[in-house]
Amino acid sequence: MIDTVFSVAIEISKFLLFLSMILVCIRIVRGPHAGDRVVALDMLCLLGVGIAALAAIASGSMAFIDVVLGIALIGFLATVAFAGFIARGAAQDRED
Repeated sequence: MIDTVFSVAIEISKFLLFLSMILVCIRIVRGPHAGDRVVALDMLCLLGVGIAALAAIASGSMAFIDVVLGIALIGFLATVAFAGFIARGAAQDRED
């Protein structure tokens, strides 16, 4: 009984994570501003962390935890880099 509930919860979580990924990808493509795209990219990274964590839970292997940490670190650095890029672009627009 518990195994069945656990399996159903895993499958529902997979579906919701992939549905969220699709919606976030749409926001990345259609985002009206660069800030919206950066936030959507950060959210996509967080969803990747969720998928890797779900894989760790489903498989019972803790090897995916290293993947989770790597994805989270790369996502954080990418967000900081894009924020700096946008800030430099806004500063240059004010100077012109």
